[in-house]
Amino acid sequence: MENVVLIIHLLLALGLIAVVLLQRSEGGGLGMGSGGGGGAISGRAAATALSKLTWLLAIAFICTSITLTIMAAQKSAGSSVADRIGVPQSEEGEAPAAPAAPLGSDLLPPSEGDNAPLVPSAD
Repeated sequence: MENVVLIIHLLLALGLIAVVLLQRSEGGGLGMGSGGGGGAISGRAAATALSKLTWLLAIAFICTSITLTIMAAQKSAGSSVADRIGVPQSEEGEAPAAPAAPLGSDLLPPSEGDNAPLVPSAD
């Protein structure tokens, strides 16, 4: 069910993008290009078919967003990321032993007595 709602959500997002891009630009950004005749400043915006469709798609998009959030919350109710780690325990219920620390000799470069030198000599 979650996948169906997610696919509808994605289709609504693509439809909303397409409808917004199809609308005529009114040039109302920062008050430039209004031309003085109507537009967003007039107080009565014309309710065109595209603006109604935009509102419809936006409301449906928000509804699917809320639905997906509720589904995800129900799916993860009572669980935590720490619960999913699954720390292995020994037979007697004791905590597992810490891994052995590397020896000091493992961290040092090879000595001259070891195989071939890393840097050839300039003799």
